[in-house]
Amino acid sequence: MGATSFYMGSLRYSPCGRKRKNHALNSVKKSKPAFKPMTKEVSTLDQMRAQQEKQYKSIMEEYMQTKEYPTSDTSKKESPVYTGTLVKGIATMHKSNAVPVISQQEAEDISKMRRN
Repeated sequence: MGATSFYMGSLRYSPCGRKRKNHALNSVKKSKPAFKPMTKEVSTLDQMRAQQEKQYKSIMEEYMQTKEYPTSDTSKKESPVYTGTLVKGIATMHKSNAVPVISQQEAEDISKMRRN
């Protein structure tokens, strides 16, 4: 029995082991059609809609012109800032656990804590 190389994807033999015809080796070259730019046909309905848009404003546009809206700068809230004196600082107790420090004694206790 002859060894065929259908494992390697031969062009002369098919996967089932049969010999292919010779035209399987030649690729077929097809010519591409010439490029033609697409033209948009304007229907009478589109013409009527365009004419109506020029003639009449939408309800939303009329409403927007009659109302005064505040600008985005005036409607922004200021971010909260701590202004008190109770909290002295922030300490890390275990891994990334942030704890507020209120007194000097509490800061010393947190610094002396160790894992057993």
